[in-house]
Amino acid sequence: MDFNHVTRPLSDSEAKTEAERIIAEAMRPERQFPTSFRDESEVPPYGDTPPVHQDDKRIVPAWAAGIAVASIGVGAGITGVGCGAWLVFQGLASVTLYGVLMVTLPFAGVAMVATAIGGAINKARSTVTKNVYEGPVVQNTQINNTSNQRGMFSRTCNDVR
Repeated sequence: MDFNHVTRPLSDSEAKTEAERIIAEAMRPERQFPTSFRDESEVPPYGDTPPVHQDDKRIVPAWAAGIAVASIGVGAGITGVGCGAWLVFQGLASVTLYGVLMVTLPFAGVAMVATAIGGAINKARSTVTKNVYEGPVVQNTQINNTSNQRGMFSRTCNDVR
């Protein structure tokens, strides 16, 4: 290989020769690939053209088809939930006091029963303890009070024993 062109610039004639060589190499017929197709068959003078069979060679993986079907199902389900919510909110838009009481009455009843059951269980679990202490009782109370005051902040610690 000739590496002389690396160290010195090409003359005009050498540059023209190199450009022609690059263009000729790029335009060789064996390297050309068709990028489009033109159907030269005759079209009827009026009406639709006859159908032409076109092979479908697409391959859809099973997981992609499954995701597509699942997304359609989820979309339909969410649409149903949205319609149900719309109906509920339409009904709640015309709220009256009696309507609110009727809606909350079952919840209040369940809460009342749960509270009663919890109270009964708590009372059944609690034991009755009666401790009797005999003897002298001495109570010592000692208060330690420390106070720090600096500027507009102060801290007071009370330790009662």
